[in-house]
Amino acid sequence: MSSLLPFHKAILERIHDPTTSDLLILARGLGLRRIICTLLKVYATEGSSVLLVNATAEEESEIGEELGIMGCRNPGLRVIGYETASKERQDLYKQGGLFSVTSRILVVDILQGDIPTSRITGILVLHAERVTPLVLEAFIVRLYREKNKTGFLKAFTDQPEHITNGMSPLKNIMKELQLRTVHIYPRFQEDIKKSLERRRADVIELSQSLSEPMADIHHAIIQCMTSTLGELKRSHSTLDLDDFKVENAYFRSFDVVVRRQLDSVWHKIGPKTKQLVTDLGILRRLLLYLLTYDPLQFHAYLETLIATSTVTVLGVKHNRSPWMMSDAAHIIFEVAKRRCYTITSTAKLAGGLPPQNPDDDDDWNVADEIAGIVGDAPEKRPRWLPEGLDPVLEELPKWSLLADILLETDEEILKMESLRKAPAGPGSNVVLVMASSTRTCTLISEFLSTKDDNAPKGAQARPLLMRKLRLYLWWKRKLAERKQDGRPGFGMPNSSGRAGPNQGYERMYGGKEGISEALQRKDRERADRNASRRRVRGGAPPAASGSSSRPTPVQAVTALGTIRAEANNIADFWAAQSNEDVDAQVAMALDLNDTALLNFDSNELENEFDTNYGLLAPQQTVLVRPYSDDTDDRMLAEIQPRFIIMYEPNMDFIRRIEVYRSSNPGLSVRVYHMIYGNSCEEHKYLAGIRKEKDSFQRLIKERGSMLLPIFEDRGDARGEAIIKTISTRIAGGRRELSKEPSQVIVDMREFRSTLPSLLHASNVLVIPATLTVGDYILTPDICVERKSLPDLISSFNSGRLYTQCELMSVHYKHPILLIEFEEDKAFSLEMVSDIKSYAKPTNKYPPKKAGGSEQEHASPLLQSKLVLLMLSFPRVRIIWASSPYATTEIFADLKANMPEPDPRTAIAVGAEEDPEAGAGVNAAAEELLRCLPGITAKNVKYVTSKIKNVRELCEMDLKGVQAILGIEPGKACWEFIHRGEGVGESR
Repeated sequence: MSSLLPFHKAILERIHDPTTSDLLILARGLGLRRIICTLLKVYATEGSSVLLVNATAEEESEIGEELGIMGCRNPGLRVIGYETASKERQDLYKQGGLFSVTSRILVVDILQGDIPTSRITGILVLHAERVTPLVLEAFIVRLYREKNKTGFLKAFTDQPEHITNGMSPLKNIMKELQLRTVHIYPRFQEDIKKSLERRRADVIELSQSLSEPMADIHHAIIQCMTSTLGELKRSHSTLDLDDFKVENAYFRSFDVVVRRQLDSVWHKIGPKTKQLVTDLGILRRLLLYLLTYDPLQFHAYLETLIATSTVTVLGVKHNRSPWMMSDAAHIIFEVAKRRCYTITSTAKLAGGLPPQNPDDDDDWNVADEIAGIVGDAPEKRPRWLPEGLDPVLEELPKWSLLADILLETDEEILKMESLRKAPAGPGSNVVLVMASSTRTCTLISEFLSTKDDNAPKGAQARPLLMRKLRLYLWWKRKLAERKQDGRPGFGMPNSSGRAGPNQGYERMYGGKEGISEALQRKDRERADRNASRRRVRGGAPPAASGSSSRPTPVQAVTALGTIRAEANNIADFWAAQSNEDVDAQVAMALDLNDTALLNFDSNELENEFDTNYGLLAPQQTVLVRPYSDDTDDRMLAEIQPRFIIMYEPNMDFIRRIEVYRSSNPGLSVRVYHMIYGNSCEEHKYLAGIRKEKDSFQRLIKERGSMLLPIFEDRGDARGEAIIKTISTRIAGGRRELSKEPSQVIVDMREFRSTLPSLLHASNVLVIPATLTVGDYILTPDICVERKSLPDLISSFNSGRLYTQCELMSVHYKHPILLIEFEEDKAFSLEMVSDIKSYAKPTNKYPPKKAGGSEQEHASPLLQSKLVLLMLSFPRVRIIWASSPYATTEIFADLKANMPEPDPRTAIAVGAEEDPEAGAGVNAAAEELLRCLPGITAKNVKYVTSKIKNVRELCEMDLKGVQAILGIEPGKACWEFIHRGEGVGESR
């Protein structure tokens, strides 16, 4: 408890009591994980059994390590996942201790009685803001409270913004978790305010203004967002679109909010509205990329937007985004290009060539040497630059500011070391630089490692940007080559070799190495289609710019036409040269260089290794890291930096620094807070603070006026439901007492959906089992196969639905296909055109006849496939459910006046061996096998009896697989595993 601050101890005193159940809402960055780990350590007593629910894999790892540091070991926190067998889980539960369990596994274990629910000491639920009636955590709480009235339940969240949507959101969460006490701790709470303001860090706020070109682009993007939002509001004036503001559009969750508002009418809106929704996400990313990408990468991204917005890879025209035709877009494209370079005349070859490997410094040196460039003399113009192309290469303004800050920290460190006479106090001289993403951290590291300290301010990144310019020109060359071959484009890679935002599946060098045969075959087919299309139309090969094969119509000078003309010029620059000799010289030089490198002396290498090996001194170390979650608290405690540079603002990390400073008395901390003034970065930061404050105020107000939920005893309600069976043999049809409760047998795989939870909430006994036929067994004669809309499409394409209906028709009197739609979405099949299926359609159609329309030869609609299914299986009935709630009511009507199903009989149906074998074990592996060609529901049990695991099947040769499955099915399965072939033929 010594590392805990006073407000941490105050919170623990209120919620640690194991006789109470509480919900804790804490502001982000104030040490929620520290509180959870302390509670787990307190509850880790002999004979207790405490479960941690709804934790991610990263959180499980971090919490386990934190408990180990706190001394809670042997066994500490044990993680129970899908790889843990059922028998092993039972033994672990009997031993007791701390467990982190996946929600789906815990539900099945409680229903099957593998875990003694009455002996559970308590449950800790993370991410309480996600709890709704449809999630498995609410299901777990109901099952837990049915058999355990004395155990505690603690719920935690640090996302107050997610508990402000809808009517009484806090009350709904407490109702589902069956809690009556909530503790709310914002940053402005009195205890927290007093604890953190006692010791403050030395904060230096640095507001960096945008450069004039960046400010113009920023203003133009805001104009485009405003016009796009206005157009979207005019298109749907009947919807509640009050939250559609530019201020809210800064946040990543805005795209989700917009889509949620339009989900109910998504099947009715036209392509124009869908394009507007997509454009909002693109414009939001442009604002982010403007401040984080270097100018060449930003310009390359704009070029990919232009190419993809006009024509696809196959030559099909898209609806061009409205914002791209505006005057503001003209400013964006033109100014973005001027930040990189200017073109004074038509680019012509001056000699030289970027090498084939742009990530190798030796390759560049060889290319410069061939071009006659010796050294890095800035007065000499590189020969790889086309004539008329003058580099501008504007630096990001924060780069020079960061260099000044690092220079100042070095001076401060030297000053402290010269004045310090006593032994060094707490803390290290490591300079910690924090940024928002890994990409930004990589760019910062490249700048710091390549900057020219002797260059004037604003030109220190010239070597880095010149290298990126060479990479940009190389990218344009490769892009032109791929367009001529009819292959799709790819994003500009980083100078470090990482792919850009639109990186394709090929390597950045455009080669075929490392690509599977299936992808190469797909490339060849696409190239053949493009070639045939050009022959039919009678046009010339497409332009090297890759935008369109048709000439651009003569019109006013726009940004699109300018960039397209520039791309053609650069493409002509590469096409006009004869580079065979240069490539040969580069290859010869590289071969000689490689040979020289191979002839090294081992003694010299060993001496060089000894000289350079060692740990860097702390004052010489600059650590660049991206922002994370509560893991940053432990990182600060381990490194203990005295100088922290926040390259981008982050409200959560500021609070972590406050906690770090307050937890280490005597440690002086200086924080440099960098922010672009009057930009979206500043507006987003301030809007996030206001949003969190308003959320806490709403929660506090709701807690003060909230009616406490009353929890009824579910046992009484289920007892009344027993008297349900009406006997027609008894005169008057009076009610007859049934000794069996209403029950439904549910397949293990169905616990991924929300329907089992809702069935249990409607007083139906849910029995999990591994079913070979069907998903839900309602009665001895009624079997239901449930399909969501995406699953229905995938099942039709793979042919799995045909096999499932065949098995249901053979073994059950009333087979039912349930098509379940999502709640708050359109109850219509028209929206299936927007859902992308992972499976490739297997229907083979004859070639189109002359004069036939496109509609005649289009792929069959989903309705047509359903009709064919009904003709093939006339006994199968289709039930349409608008939501899982409607499905629950339909199941209740189907079970009325019917006997209850027998679990043993349901498991044995369709199984070829003992029904007890494999029940509930390796369901995921069995499902994976069913997806392979040649393996069906009829032979999957036989396959599992012949192999130990899926790896053994993958390592078999062709004859071994054919010995199990047969000649043709075995060949299809083996080719699919090893070559990705034979899917359509086998299915």
